[in-house]
Amino acid sequence: MYSPKLQALLSLNFGFMIPSCVSLMSRLSHLLPSCGLSYLSLLTGSDVDAITNIVIEEKDDFISCLSYIKLGASLSVIWGLVSDDVAQAAGQNISAVKDELQTDQTARWQAVVMFKHLLMPVGMPWKLKRHSMDFLLSITSKTNARNEEADCSLYMPRLFVALQALTKFIICEPEASLRKDAFQALKMVLADIPVPQRFDILHALIIDSDSPSMIALLLDLARGELHKSCQRMSTGTEEVLPTENQSHWTSGVLELVELVLRPPGGVPPSFPEQGDAVLAALNLYRFILISESAGKIHTGALSKATLLKAYNEWLLPLRTLVMGIMAVNKDGCDPDTVDAICALNPVELVLYRCIELVEEKMKDAV
Repeated sequence: MYSPKLQALLSLNFGFMIPSCVSLMSRLSHLLPSCGLSYLSLLTGSDVDAITNIVIEEKDDFISCLSYIKLGASLSVIWGLVSDDVAQAAGQNISAVKDELQTDQTARWQAVVMFKHLLMPVGMPWKLKRHSMDFLLSITSKTNARNEEADCSLYMPRLFVALQALTKFIICEPEASLRKDAFQALKMVLADIPVPQRFDILHALIIDSDSPSMIALLLDLARGELHKSCQRMSTGTEEVLPTENQSHWTSGVLELVELVLRPPGGVPPSFPEQGDAVLAALNLYRFILISESAGKIHTGALSKATLLKAYNEWLLPLRTLVMGIMAVNKDGCDPDTVDAICALNPVELVLYRCIELVEEKMKDAV
């Protein structure tokens, strides 16, 4: 009987010994056809559910086995990428599996959900992580089918967890190339989610993150989504985002700005820790003000009450904080002080531009 738990444990403990493991993984993979298992059904989770049901019936320490079962199922496919011998032993065609996932959006969502198990183990050997990330990129960035009207509500909670795993991987992974590819995969997975749900997931990821750098990256993605919304409106293709969803999408963007510029508790953000997130939030707010002034979006940002709130609760306290830090450090010559001033300079520039825009809009606000 094929054991995904055994596959997971062997991969985590001996996966760094790739040549030695290939022969063993080939023998394990040879059991797949006789068990009626395929790479595609392992990746989409249908065969994993069947294996899980067997474990439940046998009451074989189910809770501790479950994560290994799902990890091992995904690793079965990754070993097929590592070595053609493993794929041949399993009777599987990796290229055909990729083609199927690239053309079937629902199957792709299911595979992304399963892939979160590959991103979580701390001790995953580098080469297995590399092949995992390459495979995830290949099925998300080379898609031949992307339906903006598809219903992904059933997968939303699990896609959110998968994207959470990707953000944590980006933060914690020491290898720069893997971090870069993981961020690209994050963008591709988000792009694969229909527009109305995309902002909901971005919003939840930003609220969930405790990394200022990751919050900054996600806010930049939110700004990019707003920009695309403006482009759709200017070209008359905004029908993919109904009015009620667009209103929900855009009104929630101001909440993201406030989350950073006026954190819970009402105190201004701290520097230099929150510098990246603050700069991204200010850039997003400036984009909102400019785009709304041009009639490209509607967030309610130009109403008098919203402008006053932003001015008095976000921008002025932040200006006081930045001016105070600059004054204290203006005569400093040590490297840390110079770094702090350099980090604050772009924040100061965008902050003053936002203040100017808000003061200008308040004159005409009703």
